[in-house]
Amino acid sequence: METTRHFTATIYVVNDGATALHDHEKLGLTLPPGGHVDRDELPHEAGKREVREETGLEPTLLDDPPAIDAPDGRSLPKPRHHMLYDIDVSDGEVGHQHIDQIYYATVPSRDISPADGEVSADAWEWYSPADLRGSDLPEDNVRFGLEAIRAASQS
Repeated sequence: METTRHFTATIYVVNDGATALHDHEKLGLTLPPGGHVDRDELPHEAGKREVREETGLEPTLLDDPPAIDAPDGRSLPKPRHHMLYDIDVSDGEVGHQHIDQIYYATVPSRDISPADGEVSADAWEWYSPADLRGSDLPEDNVRFGLEAIRAASQS
């Protein structure tokens, strides 16, 4: 079986010591904003677009690098993590994977107002460090959420 891989971008957004996660009804998971990188996008641009669409908030990446003078190049924000997730597994064979680039960002408020067609604002919840530690969320969501909150407090 051939494995299909798609690039995705995820941003853990932080405001006032908490990160926003939503219940993804189709997948049955609790996730931060994110999604597929379109053909005409860079990964960090896709992540920021997904945050705007899914939450209505404007993210400010925590890892925006300084410009480097290069005649034919430019610096891109470095993801905090690169993860490979198995999305479709059948009879022990992986048919589909996501190569996820994970960023951390701050947002100016907690007023979530998704674009039409996105998950409702009621599906979103702000998780403090204590909430994350006391949750039954997957370990990666807890770890990344805690890291994002810590990074935002240090920026």
